[in-house]
Amino acid sequence: MNIKSLLLGSAAALIAVSGARAADAVTVAEPEPAEYVKICDVYGAGYFYIPGTETCLRIGGYVRYDASAGSDAILGFAGADANDVRSGKVQDTWGKNARFTLRTWTGQETELGTLKTYTETRFNYGNGLHNGRWALDTDGNVISGGGAGTSVSLNFAWIQLGGLRVGKDESAFDTFSGYAGNVINDTLVPYGGFDTNVIQYYFDAGNGFSAVVSLEEGSDSKFAADFDGDGVYSDKYVDYIGTIDSYVPHVVIGAKYTQGWGGINGVVAYDSNYETWAGKVRLDVNVNEALSLFVMGGYGQENFDGPTNPTGHSFYKPWDGNWAVWGGGTYKFNEKTSFNLQASYDEGKTIGIAANVAYMVVPGFTVTGEVDYINHTKTNFYQTKSDGIGAVLRFQRDF
Repeated sequence: MNIKSLLLGSAAALIAVSGARAADAVTVAEPEPAEYVKICDVYGAGYFYIPGTETCLRIGGYVRYDASAGSDAILGFAGADANDVRSGKVQDTWGKNARFTLRTWTGQETELGTLKTYTETRFNYGNGLHNGRWALDTDGNVISGGGAGTSVSLNFAWIQLGGLRVGKDESAFDTFSGYAGNVINDTLVPYGGFDTNVIQYYFDAGNGFSAVVSLEEGSDSKFAADFDGDGVYSDKYVDYIGTIDSYVPHVVIGAKYTQGWGGINGVVAYDSNYETWAGKVRLDVNVNEALSLFVMGGYGQENFDGPTNPTGHSFYKPWDGNWAVWGGGTYKFNEKTSFNLQASYDEGKTIGIAANVAYMVVPGFTVTGEVDYINHTKTNFYQTKSDGIGAVLRFQRDF
């Protein structure tokens, strides 16, 4: 009986303790109210409100991989050079470049109009120097140097309130008139300088008519060249000096009219360094849902003043001679496949032809194969008399 009483007493004590603990109130902190990200569809797909603000943000970009081969005459598509590990001799190899591009857009409505920003930063990994020059990608950007094989560039960083835009952009001489076709290498015959700081004003009448006035700083472009054809590249000369060398800016003025059938536009630019003018006119025609065509002509003054300008080029007239012309179009076979073509020619008798087929494997992932041909029939900045063929295979994932 004593053992039984002891067991019953112990059990009763345990039940009493458990009940006392259960009776104690447990304090649990109230959860913070969740602030979910809200979709902002005012400026298009992909925008969302930054929590706690009225600013809409979009984040995007792309990952790209290029494999190219070809003649030195085609900047951007030329293969790379490598030293043979056994003999030490320089020999050709594939040109490769991987790129990650990060883009951001913001938008917010204010009493003075829409406040917008745009940034684009590019991170490249190439495969070193090519023929002792800085290796270039198909956009003309340096992708490697000193054998390091890497580079980072800030390609866009601007603020726009209403029609006023300030910051880092590409010249309105190119962006307002439009790029020269949907080919990758659209500058076999170059059609203007690109990178620059700007102060711009855009006017949109809302009936298809728009205009722009842009004050620009320009940018220096310096590439090695083989002037005597001996295979030795020298940076003794520069192609053109684009950055302003006084307080007088470069000036670009443009006007455009667009409708469902296409559009027509014109731009004129003043280079304050050489005190020269250049202009372009362009016609776009949408023949039908599958076929679109364009033709663009440029004319500019030549100025050979100065020891660093043996070509007569300027920031807005990088082509040879006074005039140049570009033309081409896009034909869409279906929703996934398109054929793009561009042909170009200048007074210096430089011929450029670029053609590609772009195939969208799945939405956001496109594979493009392009072949380019260029023929320099006289000595110019880039090369002595020469011609060449180059090709590139591009894989690009946009997001």
